[in-house]
Amino acid sequence: MSVWSELTGQEQAIAVFRGAAEASGARSSTSSQGSQGSQAPKAPKASQQMTHSWLITGPPGSGRSNLAYAFAVALISGDPDGDEPTRIQVEARSHPDLHVLATEGVIIKRDDVRDIVKRSHYAPSIGRHRVIIVEDADRMTEQTSNFLLKELEEPPERTVWILCAPSEADLIPTIRSRVRSVRLLMPSIADVAALLERRDGVDPVLAERSAREAQSHIGMAHRLATSEDARRRREETLRLALQVRSAATAVSTAARFLAIAGDDAKAITELRDAEEREHALHSLGIAPGQAVPAALRPQIKALEDDQKRRATRSLRDGIDRILVDLTSLYRDVLLLQLGAEVELVNRELVDELRRAAASVAPMRTLATLDAIQEARERIEGNVAPALALEAMLVSAIRRPDSERGAA
Repeated sequence: MSVWSELTGQEQAIAVFRGAAEASGARSSTSSQGSQGSQAPKAPKASQQMTHSWLITGPPGSGRSNLAYAFAVALISGDPDGDEPTRIQVEARSHPDLHVLATEGVIIKRDDVRDIVKRSHYAPSIGRHRVIIVEDADRMTEQTSNFLLKELEEPPERTVWILCAPSEADLIPTIRSRVRSVRLLMPSIADVAALLERRDGVDPVLAERSAREAQSHIGMAHRLATSEDARRRREETLRLALQVRSAATAVSTAARFLAIAGDDAKAITELRDAEEREHALHSLGIAPGQAVPAALRPQIKALEDDQKRRATRSLRDGIDRILVDLTSLYRDVLLLQLGAEVELVNRELVDELRRAAASVAPMRTLATLDAIQEARERIEGNVAPALALEAMLVSAIRRPDSERGAA
């Protein structure tokens, strides 16, 4: 099975990366056979030529990281379609020629970049290339980005850097000038639904609904399709928003949104935290139930600190997912108000949506959509999430029909 087969809706990007991997393999073969006088193959097309610094951009959920890891499999294995042993190791992040720079916090630290730069200068252990993937490269500070510049411009011959970010504008110009960018499109609902059916064995009806409600975000669609709790939390969020009738209910609803985001974040991180702690204790030779010796407590404390940072980021991500869902909700309300013949994202709530559409003018709905975007910006700027959500929900107040005449 090709390493590209589980990707969806990115045929052009896959062609670029597969062609580059093939060209890289062809170059290596040519150099190793040159002394034997073998005929060199034709040069690859410009769109398929290999370079050693890449940037994959695209909207959240478009599959940036998935494509980066598929490319890594092809490069490390020396096979443009990858091979199974390499794929398994790359998916487990255990291949000796793969290094991943990611962060559980808000920014990628310079010390983390310094450490991975050192590793980039080692020759590949068993693979064709050494590959370094920087997830969320937009989280690098300017100082960190400047530290990385020279490595991207002149990496070792068999080292390949792959950066992932939402857009080129999220990186400093000097980084953009040193990488080859490949822009991903948002896959269609049909593409994501087909992936859920093929890869995860999801029922077609649930796959379509999950892909639609996730707005083609692959990771979110997977969670909705495989977790009844995730689906329940999302539906509760939307119904609560439609029931905001006053400033008092706006405040109580904001508090409930924070609790829902916390439950969602806990569901994502709790199991991972327990597995990490168990693995760390095992690595340190500490038996289950045994007290941690004083000399080893700093290592466990460092792990706990990392997990706390991840929990903070997961909570912020959970709040942002709620705001994205609310955007889809009021987008549907606005479409109904304008009589647009466009498919609704939340069509299972069509009766509630129609009542919401009839309760206020379209300009109020537009103001609510603006308030949601402003809330996202405020939270990104470290405004207390509760305050940002309360201010946003005040703009979403919908009064019952009996009260509209007096308004």
